Amino acid sequence: MPSIEFRNICQYICQDVNLTIPDKELLVLLGHNGAGKTTLLNIVAGFIDYRGSVLLDGAPIDKVPANKRGIGYMSQNLDLFPHLTVSDNIAYGLRTSKRYKETEVAERINELLDMVRITHLAGRYPRSLSGGEKQRVALARAIAPSPRVLLLDEPLTGLDTQTSKYLRVELRRIQHKLGITTMYVTHDLTEAEEMADRIAVIDKGRIVQLGRPEEVFFYPANEMVSDFVGMPNILDCDYCKDLGNGIFEVGCGGLPIVVPHDGGSVKRIALFPRDIYVSDTPPPGPGVNRFTGLIADVSDTREVIRLNIRAGGNKLVAEVPHHIFEDMDLAVGNEVHLILKLRRIRVYEDRNL
Repeated sequence: MPSIEFRNICQYICQDVNLTIPDKELLVLLGHNGAGKTTLLNIVAGFIDYRGSVLLDGAPIDKVPANKRGIGYMSQNLDLFPHLTVSDNIAYGLRTSKRYKETEVAERINELLDMVRITHLAGRYPRSLSGGEKQRVALARAIAPSPRVLLLDEPLTGLDTQTSKYLRVELRRIQHKLGITTMYVTHDLTEAEEMADRIAVIDKGRIVQLGRPEEVFFYPANEMVSDFVGMPNILDCDYCKDLGNGIFEVGCGGLPIVVPHDGGSVKRIALFPRDIYVSDTPPPGPGVNRFTGLIADVSDTREVIRLNIRAGGNKLVAEVPHHIFEDMDLAVGNEVHLILKLRRIRVYEDRNL
């Protein structure tokens, strides 16, 4: 599969974008609405005019029509044909290209149905499918003609949390299996973190940071990136105790925190603000990683309400969506109940993150 290179791309919101995506990489484009993420996908696909140059494996494709570029595109709207069965939706690009015999089309359909695990849905129509099933059909249709590049624009939009998490694993599995160079647009930070080989953060049409997920999340390049991703809480550990079965207890500023770990002694842990659950009343359930704290500061960002909380000897930052914050009685000086999400805690065996 080819590398993708943008040279001095300018159009609409995009301003002098220079970017190289190596062969087989999955690059996540992350940023606010209107930042230029989908515009970059449309430029690669050849759907809009632009200044500058796009190269696949070093060869310019600027004068190549969209239908000749070898691009697979899955939009957030999915755009399945309601009058076609699942099989016929997947076969659409194969048949319209007129490059495949019907026996080859049938073989490819069966291969893809099996790959995305929807063989049992072959004769169904889109109206009878769940959201997750529709996503799989749209993905199969996008990769049916064996494209050189795969473009995914908010592919998991509108799915419930469990389905979205499952399909993230499936998408990554398929991308690895095919070894296809992929550009993936999302607003979801967890999605970006779990999917990306690298992340490109875009703001007002410019790439403001490019790096591995841990580089972007732990070392934001500027205030915009920091505000968007939320700086992680990094806590030093006073003690470390192996509880068995891949679980440790660590002491951080007087808080006994349970963490997933199979290695040696834990020196530091990190937890993103979005992974701290905040409530103004005691939440139900087991008492693991549940603490109380006092709100020291409240700030309103573009994305969320950010709370600075003192818990034990720690200063924690937590994030609450605007609509949830409005339903709770939270103010500076109030006591709040916290749950640190165990499976989202990162563990480090030395003090260098």
